[in-house]
Amino acid sequence: MEQSEKESIRSATEEVSREFKTLVNSQDLDSLKQLQHLILGRLQDSNAVLSHFNEYSEHCFAEVSSDLSRNTRLLKSMKSDLDYIFQKLRSLKAKILATYPDAFPDVSTIEALDRRPDLEMPQ
Repeated sequence: MEQSEKESIRSATEEVSREFKTLVNSQDLDSLKQLQHLILGRLQDSNAVLSHFNEYSEHCFAEVSSDLSRNTRLLKSMKSDLDYIFQKLRSLKAKILATYPDAFPDVSTIEALDRRPDLEMPQ
C-alpha cells in the first residue's frame, strides 16, 4: 500500500471513531461501568461463600467417611450372616418336612388354629 492510502485509511478510521463516540452517552457508559463493578463485587462475594461452603463440606465428609465405610462393612457382614442363617433354616425346615410331613400346617389349618384378634385392623 502506498503512504497516501494508509493516511486516508487512518483519517477515515479516526473519523468513524469520533462519530461513534458521539453516538454513545458518557453518562450511560459510567452507569454501565458502575453496574459492572457492582455485579463483580457480588460475584466475588458469592464465590467466597461457595468456597467456604466447599471447604466446610469437605471437612464434614472427611469426618463422616470413615464412619460410613465402617458401617457399610458392618451391614454387608450382617447381610451375609443373615443369608447364611436363612439358608440353614430353610435346609432344616426341608429336613423336618421330609421326616415329619405334618410338622408344618398349611394356611387353612393355621387360620383355624390362630384365633387371636388382628391388632392391625381397626374395630
